[in-house]
Amino acid sequence: MNCAIIVAAGRSTRMGADRDKLFLEVAGQPLVAHTWRRFDRAGCIDEIVLVVREDKQATLAQLAGRFGFEKRHRYVIGGAERQDSVWNGLAALSGEVEIVAIQDAARPCTSERLIAATIAAARETGAAVAAQPVTDTIKESADGLTVLRTVDRSRLWSVQTPQTFRVEVIRRALQEVRRRGLTVTDDTAACELIEQPVRLVVGDEPNPKVTRPGDIPYIESLLKFTGT
Repeated sequence: MNCAIIVAAGRSTRMGADRDKLFLEVAGQPLVAHTWRRFDRAGCIDEIVLVVREDKQATLAQLAGRFGFEKRHRYVIGGAERQDSVWNGLAALSGEVEIVAIQDAARPCTSERLIAATIAAARETGAAVAAQPVTDTIKESADGLTVLRTVDRSRLWSVQTPQTFRVEVIRRALQEVRRRGLTVTDDTAACELIEQPVRLVVGDEPNPKVTRPGDIPYIESLLKFTGT
């Protein structure tokens, strides 16, 4: 059994002006509704856990009815950090779940093909992540003002979501994070602590995340193009 955890408990601090990006209208619908629909329609996903702030549970429940989401789902309250929200989501999984795909709620263009590919890779390896090789020239700066050096990009990858795992793997990895008192912003970073191999899964379609206001026009154009 495969489950998706959609992490929707963030505060959108980089959007400015107290804007909750997940509920901004993008291509005619709240951003989070686009993301939810991708997983609701994905044949490789059996159930969905949405990790949310307590004050947004009712709003999400209204969205489920408004957009006719049919797949079995439940709501879980988020934690102080992203890793705590994921931990809470893992605690809510059904006992039959073997594979879990963890998704940023603000990444609404993820294709079913990519979701399925990460599930297949995680089933084989234990952990997998949607990723793209870095193509821009990368510079390091010590002060944020001037270039210190050029970084070799040939071994660099930009990771996205879904980040997908056998359930026992990600639980063990996050237990190690908690044991050490660390903070990680990426679930696969927890796997590095337990020396768990993570398979890179390259998608063939854009899979951007809304972080700043300038991201919205591009993502809106992608959503309109794909008809979602």
